[in-house]
Amino acid sequence: MKTLKVLIADDEPDILEVMVKAVKGHGYDVVSAENGQEAWDKIKEDNPDIVLLDLIMPEMHGLTILKRLKENPSPDKWQPVVIISALGELEDVKKGFSLEADHYITKPCTIETVLKAVDIMASQIKQKG
Repeated sequence: MKTLKVLIADDEPDILEVMVKAVKGHGYDVVSAENGQEAWDKIKEDNPDIVLLDLIMPEMHGLTILKRLKENPSPDKWQPVVIISALGELEDVKKGFSLEADHYITKPCTIETVLKAVDIMASQIKQKG
């Protein structure tokens, strides 16, 4: 089976660097984006298998990306979205799930929590096969 590609979008360079390194080290191909518009462009260009998405980013809010992605899904596969955000209030989480996020992690979080979410999404992709 091919190596799954993960898009990681976060506007905080240190967080992005840690996540990219960890997810790559965990055996996935990684594409990264430092703002919302870049994330949307890379989703369209690279068609990642899993999207890790910060919400508060310049140029385009993560919820706008999520909404666009769910309104225009990849025609050939399920593309799970894991929100990783400092917006951790119940209303924020509800909003993410109402737009069909597949998982929601609040910052601060451990890299192990992120990797576990990626692995869960990857196992579901393989099951849907």
